[in-house]
Formats: sequence, C-alpha cells, structure tokens
Amino acid sequence: MNMEVCNGLRRALAKARRPSVATNRSVDGVSVRGVTAILRNVGQTAAFGILVGFATLPTARADEPTPPFKPAISDEAATAVSQMGKTLHARDLSVTARTISVYLDEFGQPLHIFHTIKIAARRPDRIAVEFIGDDGRHDLFYDGKAGSVFFPDRKKYMTIPASGDISSALDEIADKLDLDFPLGALFAGSPDEVLLGDAMAAEQVGMATIDGVECRHLLFSQKSGIDVELWLEKNDAATPHRLVVTYPLLQGQPSFVAEFTSWKTEPPLSDSEFTFEPPADVKKIDPTPAVASGTEGRKW
Repeated sequence: MNMEVCNGLRRALAKARRPSVATNRSVDGVSVRGVTAILRNVGQTAAFGILVGFATLPTARADEPTPPFKPAISDEAATAVSQMGKTLHARDLSVTARTISVYLDEFGQPLHIFHTIKIAARRPDRIAVEFIGDDGRHDLFYDGKAGSVFFPDRKKYMTIPASGDISSALDEIADKLDLDFPLGALFAGSPDEVLLGDAMAAEQVGMATIDGVECRHLLFSQKSGIDVELWLEKNDAATPHRLVVTYPLLQGQPSFVAEFTSWKTEPPLSDSEFTFEPPADVKKIDPTPAVASGTEGRKW
C-alpha cells in the first residue's frame, strides 16, 4: 500500500468515525486526565475505522490471494531508529522532557497543557518520573514490586502491587490508577521494535538543527492510525531530541509534543531513586474505581 493510498484511506476513516474529544474547560488534574483516557483508546478507534474504511473498497475475488503487506520503511529511517534503540537500551538512563498536549475542550477550543518531566530509569524494572505542569505536580515510582503515585501539593498518594518490566508495569499503573505516561514507549525493552513494528511507512523527511545539533527528521505512519515524527541526532548514538505524536482520527487531531534535554547513561542510579517513602504528613488513598475514573479526584 503506497503513501497516497494510505493517506486517502486515513481521510476516509476520519470522515467515517470522528469521536468527540471533550473535557472540562478548567485545567486541573481531573480534566487533563480525561483526555489521556480518550487518547489511550485511539487504537480501538483506529481499528473500528479501518473496518469501516475497507468496507467501501473493492473486494478481491475469492480465488485471488491477498498479497502480503510490506511496510514502506526507508533505509535511513530503519538505521537511525535501530541506532536509537541501542542507545536507549542502556541499563541506567535519565532525561528531562518539556512536553505539550494539545486537544479540544467541550466547547471546541484548543487547550495546550505544558509539563516538565524528569525521568530516571534502570532496566529492566525500575523507573521514577516527576511531572510538573499546568495541572500541578505528581511523582511516579516503580521499584519492581509496586507502583506509587505521589501528589506532594495535596499530600496524598496511591500504591498498587505491580510487576514485570518497565512497559508492563506502566501499563498496569495506567489501567488501575488512570495515570498515563506518554513517553513510556521510549523505555520499552526494544523501543526501536515498538516504533517500527506498527509502522506502515517510515521515511526521513529532512534535516534540522536543534540546540546546535544536526538531527534527522523522521516521519512514521502507524497502522493504529497515529502519526509519529521523531528527530534523532545524525550520528551513531541517534539520541532523540524531539517527538511529535498526532492522532488524525480524533476530533481536532490532538497532538503530543516532547523536546528532550540532558540525556545521561551514567553514573549508575541508586535503588533509592525508585523507592517511594511517604512523608509522615501525607495520606494514603485507596485506588478505588471512583478515584481511578476521576470522580473523586477533586478531593485530592
């Protein structure tokens, strides 16, 4: 399937199904989390849309086997992403990201939610993340046995049992605590395979200089209906400097933008980085369904 056909199909799917992206107009922890739940379901939306889209296409005869689909991935994109995967597979890794989430509120007005995210990870099963942004601050810890989310401004926290590698634990935390970590794919066991495994097409679309560093500008069209742009250093490390994720199948085409600084793979991180010790003056919240859905969130 060439790019022209893919783009035409995407436009057809967008018209066939346009779910509403609505959240409370106020910018707080509850309203912002509302859109993350919607974006988390984009894969299901895309899958439904693909069924609708293909229903309008000519049907092949029963005696004509469907040729296997081969992703259109350029050599430049494949090589750069493979190099990035090797760099991000370091045992100890830390980075700071400045992010922007863009989506429409219930009145159709665009909202831009900013965060500064500090991440420390130790493969295979340790990660600590500090979120500071327009919806306040919260910290996430995973020590290989439990996941904890701490709200220092509200003096409250939640803890659940969790296990497995970083990706598995983040999925479990997202499902049970309704808290997304949009950069989790970069800390998967093989981030390059995650990115290329879902790609219908991938190519280098240009070059850019970011903070004085020459970077390859790569574009990925994903089977799940998501478009990913990635800027990687033009060298053997291929360190990420910028990431843009766009959801073209959703109303207003919401997007997520991240710019990275301070990538470090040494010195080794200590166990204390990933262990949450609640201060004496904070209250533990049970992760009940009401809390997870945000209906009790305003009490935090």
